[in-house]
Amino acid sequence: MPVETWFTTEWLDADTCAISEYRHWEETHCYLLIGQKSALLIDTGLGVGDISALAARMTDQPVAAVATHVHWDHIGGHGHFREFYAHAAELSWLQGGFPLPVEAVRAMLARGGSLLAGFDVRSYAVFQGTPARLLRDGDVLDLGGRRLRVLHTPGHSPGHMCFWEEERGDLYAGDLVYQGTLLAGFPSTDPEAYLASLEKIAALPIRRLFPGHHALEIAPALAVRMRDAFRALRAAGKLRHGAGLFAYGDWAVRL
Repeated sequence: MPVETWFTTEWLDADTCAISEYRHWEETHCYLLIGQKSALLIDTGLGVGDISALAARMTDQPVAAVATHVHWDHIGGHGHFREFYAHAAELSWLQGGFPLPVEAVRAMLARGGSLLAGFDVRSYAVFQGTPARLLRDGDVLDLGGRRLRVLHTPGHSPGHMCFWEEERGDLYAGDLVYQGTLLAGFPSTDPEAYLASLEKIAALPIRRLFPGHHALEIAPALAVRMRDAFRALRAAGKLRHGAGLFAYGDWAVRL
């Protein structure tokens, strides 16, 4: 299977492309944003195919990578980029402290069924490296004619970030908001912080919300519905680890 058939591309507008991995159960989305002086790839997926080669065919601008968070399914292609950014809270995960053993990651990756020809799951390693820049809440990434504001949105992970392009009303939400089962029950998650992050983004005038997984087109109102559900769970004393699985139709949360 050539790399071109592993990834699915969809241009969201003239200078923004969603690069998706629908052939794997994770259905991870990455986003290439092209500015006048540089380009940014938000998340790099599983690492099954060389996403940098695909991005290089889409733009002549230099491309840097940024992780919404340092989970294996969002940093798999980071090793193909000379420059990448991450949040300071997850620096240790990039330096030997990743919270899952590589055997568990390989098992989840292998559940994808038919992967790329020549790709050996047994030799897969979780990416490790040193970011060119550590990001914090409020930082701005200027691509030339496009500016993204970093929003620190912990909960799913300590250093999770969303990227807000105010001029367009676009929010790149990573694993904070998507249709499917949100994960907030692992030791590295924080349900109360998750609610605070939902409060933060639900207050934004979002026109388009781009998730990290599954259905690509979701209504911005989903963030508000999630916030309200998390508020209700807290009021009921259930916004805590071990509380269980709570389903709300097109999404759920495991605490």
